[in-house]
Amino acid sequence: MDVNEYVRAVASHCPFLAPSVARELTGWTVYEISGDAQAVETEAEVFHAGVQAAEWIRPLTNRRHGALVCENIVLLGGDTTAHRGLMAWPHWALKHLYGPVGLMFGKFWADEESTDRRGRRIPAPPFSFLAVRCAIRPVDARFLADTPDLAQSLTTAVDDGRDVFRDLPYEWKAVKKCASSLLSPQRPVPPPKPPAAPRSS
Repeated sequence: MDVNEYVRAVASHCPFLAPSVARELTGWTVYEISGDAQAVETEAEVFHAGVQAAEWIRPLTNRRHGALVCENIVLLGGDTTAHRGLMAWPHWALKHLYGPVGLMFGKFWADEESTDRRGRRIPAPPFSFLAVRCAIRPVDARFLADTPDLAQSLTTAVDDGRDVFRDLPYEWKAVKKCASSLLSPQRPVPPPKPPAAPRSS
């Protein structure tokens, strides 16, 4: 799988990507989804791949250029239109587990259309992937505007070496059940409409 063209295309939207690639600190691990895989099995594999990537990155974040370390988990095969859903719960659980220790997770699905904060179109990914990297605190909090508690925990994050599974089973069904009890993203509430002007008689 050649990711170079995609990386070059999106580098202008992420100031950390080109330096990370230049220092060989961006990794890509590819997972092939078999045609008969069940959704819950695939979710479990994606989740555990995310844990593996996170635990690999954690000790590197305090080293020189640690802020540039990034590992990407690529999904290939299966029904590509289902990839977004298959990443949703693992992504939700992972960012709550690892946000307090300073890691950021992003999910991107094949052919996703999006724009950056300047309104520029971001090239669509040719494949689905989950990105794991060191949090850039002043920048990343804006990505979590819909989850203010998580944004706050990321802002004050310290990796003290804790076991993020200390009070949680490692088994995916238990993790997903716990994750489903977390508050859903809070969408901004539109301001109330001003009262109608009194009608003149």
